[in-house]
Amino acid sequence: MSTAVMTFLLICSSVTMVKALAAIQDGNSKRMCMFLGCTILGGVIFLIMQYFEWTHLIHEGMGLTQNPWGASQFGTTFFMTTGFHGCHVFAGICYLSAVLVKGLRGGYSRTNCSGVETLGLYWHFVDLVWILVFTFVYLI
Repeated sequence: MSTAVMTFLLICSSVTMVKALAAIQDGNSKRMCMFLGCTILGGVIFLIMQYFEWTHLIHEGMGLTQNPWGASQFGTTFFMTTGFHGCHVFAGICYLSAVLVKGLRGGYSRTNCSGVETLGLYWHFVDLVWILVFTFVYLI
């Protein structure tokens, strides 16, 4: 259940990223900053939820080399895959924060928004990868 919420959260953060880019393309840097803040919040909540999921699974006995429910390689695959993705979400939050700070200082405009667009591509890629991780690790 919480993984579905995490997935929904990342999808919503993609929407806020799209809205941030649209806002600066319309010349509204204040609105862009608001949506970037929402995207950051979505990423932070995602990582907090991932932390609690990991804590629960470790408490249940799952680790890199052991899995109380069967195949020992599953723990390694699960933690490495979700951990690697989590590192990219963290990097995205740092990237979002840097763009937000620059935006708050007036660093973006209608004609100078390629940095926000590049950030959007990164964030959408991280979200797309999570959809694949969710499908192949959690559903299959």
